[in-house]
Amino acid sequence: MTGNDPQAMLDALLQPWHAAVADPLKAQQEVLHRLLESYARTDYGTQHGAAHIETLEDYRRAFPVATYEDYRPLIQRVMAGEVKLLLNEEPVGWAITRGTTKGESKFIPMTPTDLRMRISAGRAMMNYVISSGRYDLFEGVNLNLNFPSVVGAVRMGDHEVEYGYSSGIYTKYVSAFTPIRSAPTQEEIDALGGGKTARDWEARFELAYEQCKSRNVTLVGGVAPTALRFAHYLRRAHGVYPKDLWRTQVMTLGSVPGINTRYQPALEAFYGAAALREIYGATEGMFGQQRDGRRAWVPNYDLYFLEVETRSGVKMLHEMRPGQMGSLIVSTPILPRYKIGDTILAFRSPYFRCIGRDRWWTPLRYAWDELMTFNLGQL
Repeated sequence: MTGNDPQAMLDALLQPWHAAVADPLKAQQEVLHRLLESYARTDYGTQHGAAHIETLEDYRRAFPVATYEDYRPLIQRVMAGEVKLLLNEEPVGWAITRGTTKGESKFIPMTPTDLRMRISAGRAMMNYVISSGRYDLFEGVNLNLNFPSVVGAVRMGDHEVEYGYSSGIYTKYVSAFTPIRSAPTQEEIDALGGGKTARDWEARFELAYEQCKSRNVTLVGGVAPTALRFAHYLRRAHGVYPKDLWRTQVMTLGSVPGINTRYQPALEAFYGAAALREIYGATEGMFGQQRDGRRAWVPNYDLYFLEVETRSGVKMLHEMRPGQMGSLIVSTPILPRYKIGDTILAFRSPYFRCIGRDRWWTPLRYAWDELMTFNLGQL
């Protein structure tokens, strides 16, 4: 697959996704089989009998649902050099959170297999191009406002492995496998350092402005609050808004709930009438993205094994009924049955929203936001 052939992108990125959405049961069975083969080559998987599991019921009996706190001791041992404990490949890097969970960063190892799966972040943009016929998007650039992909290094035995923020890592690798290039490059952002202060962000924003002010920005991708901060910076520092400089076609944004509802008015005011496409991902993986104009994301059933803990028990994500809520449980190449801490709301198949973290008030906050934005649960 090359980065210059849009049709190759369609075949490699979109067709497996579309096929899995059409038959999620079959797709999820195939994913579980593939993951179990991977788990069987790790110490954790061996301890839980991964090689002998044949059914979903066996998997649920053998592997407990686990949170990051449950996995933390194992991850720390992997960081100390016990790679085979959770990984069947050598790590190529570590993704870290921005410290929003209990005020400190989570560290998640990435393997070559895991990293290839994260390229699915490009599906939202590619599906927009295919469905709209706007191949001219590739003639422009992606305005890169992401966090650094390299912040430091972890000492693992006798060598070091780099770590950085997942949004920057996604951009670096998605850019390498799609026909559109990012400006600034992720390497240029990384060179400014990994600081999170206002001054650090002003340096990144100024770099983005200088590189893109006279270019054709057709795509804006990244973290939704950061896109808004950049717009405020442009107004304050240069007296313009993004819509004064560019005619952006589409914005592929993630990181927060409500991108198509609560954030939409401000994004449109600052960036113009660009199409919004939500990305649902986390430091642990890329679990879904918006497929069309309906304001909800569609799961990557071909890549991850997706369950949800509801009031009536644990079920497959694709078994949820419209209006049902639950806590998402993901199985990735690294973390079996990982309770990620997000509350998921099901719409008619295959559409879902993450409405916030697993807190008692999250459904109330979501209902209030829907009322205040006059969306009232509409797709």
